[in-house]
Amino acid sequence: MNAVRPGLIDTEIHASGGEPGRVDRVKASVPMRRGGSPDEVAHAILWLLSDEASFTTGAFIDVAGGK
Repeated sequence: MNAVRPGLIDTEIHASGGEPGRVDRVKASVPMRRGGSPDEVAHAILWLLSDEASFTTGAFIDVAGGK
């Protein structure tokens, strides 16, 4: 089993949860100093689904800017 574990991702989920400015508020705690994009998460998932990852097993890919 492989998995992608997204960290602080800049999506509307924060606004729907009542905190629209969350990414800007906490991005300083992320080593890359920004929130990630949904596309960055999607690219990691697509890689795991591709033939390029055919020999990859038991991987946890953190798309989290170093946190």
